[in-house]
Amino acid sequence: MRKGIQKIFSEVAETYELVNHVLTLGLDILWRKKAAREAVRAKGFLWLDVCSGTGEMALNLSRLADEKVKIVSVDFCHPMITRALEKGEIPNLSFVLAESDRLPFADMAFNLVTISFATRNICPNRGVLVTHLKEFHRVLRPGGHFVNLETSQPSFRIIKRLFHLYIRLTVKQLGFLLSGSKAAYRYLAYTIPRFFPPEEFSSILREAGFARVTHRSLFLGVSAIHTAIK
Repeated sequence: MRKGIQKIFSEVAETYELVNHVLTLGLDILWRKKAAREAVRAKGFLWLDVCSGTGEMALNLSRLADEKVKIVSVDFCHPMITRALEKGEIPNLSFVLAESDRLPFADMAFNLVTISFATRNICPNRGVLVTHLKEFHRVLRPGGHFVNLETSQPSFRIIKRLFHLYIRLTVKQLGFLLSGSKAAYRYLAYTIPRFFPPEEFSSILREAGFARVTHRSLFLGVSAIHTAIK
């Protein structure tokens, strides 16, 4: 399964950011900036962005971080990292090729862990998701912050239905038109409506060992920022 997902993201690396911006009408850019501003409240000087893709969140963090902060960007897809590196060298940012459930870092290494628009692609299965979140928890220092930006489920039924209709009518079609990959955006159109509502995802974070879990809904609840502490 992971090899299949890796192949999907390899196919769309060149157009991934463009498609995201088009499908969200550019709101994903603003949402990442909000999540980054939330994340930089973390103390310490070693931060990790997992499932980093083309490095958008990591770059946002690097722009806001103190000059002493070092940021590590991790992704399991080499073409995505290549795309990120094409943006130019950032002194406080480094890239690592690794799986998100087997991070090549010591216990309690980081003060901050972030992830954006990738949690739902780890696996829609609750048990597997908890396993990955426990790995993020493992590499956090006590008192460290976890920030998760992801699509969500609106609480109002009519908005939820309209959101799911929009996903069904646009993601596969526009994604294929802009990227040339049917498989990638068929998969993404499948995962978005099936991701957990914010209250349930908060419960999953607690199950993985996190405390002081809060969430902030964005744009009528179609996206959410979850924050938690180890």
